[in-house]
Amino acid sequence: MHEHRTALDEIDSRLLDALQTDAHLTAQELGELLNLSSSQAGRRRQRLEAEGFIDGYAARLSATHLGLQVQAFIQVQMATHVPDRVSHFARTVATRPEIVSAWTLTGEADYLLRVYCEDLAALNHLIHQVILPDPAVARVQSQIVMDQFKPDAPLPCHL
Repeated sequence: MHEHRTALDEIDSRLLDALQTDAHLTAQELGELLNLSSSQAGRRRQRLEAEGFIDGYAARLSATHLGLQVQAFIQVQMATHVPDRVSHFARTVATRPEIVSAWTLTGEADYLLRVYCEDLAALNHLIHQVILPDPAVARVQSQIVMDQFKPDAPLPCHL
């Protein structure tokens, strides 16, 4: 079932673009950018929040400053898809702070995990002591990120 989606007008799209660049923008600053009064800009922001276009606001932290020197992607191929075993794996993924995002996939790998670790030893521990011993896991393949030349970008608001 498709969720009903309210159409965005050009001003809504520009507002969302601006907030993805700087979520700290005040209603007055948004109004100036959009050629609206601050109250109109504030109401538009509130409507977009209420309609679910804006999931929330968060700070982007520096992995390097936090001592997280290794970023990697781990592809996980499951040995079984028995619900109890898959649920156990999903709980493990959900509770590990090193695993910052996870996706289910089509193709050879069933899951893709994005992880940040302090060093290679911590990545090795995560793979060999946490993920591989899980009874639902058949195999993993990891790719260590050498450089992220394009940072996580804002979502396109007007395709």
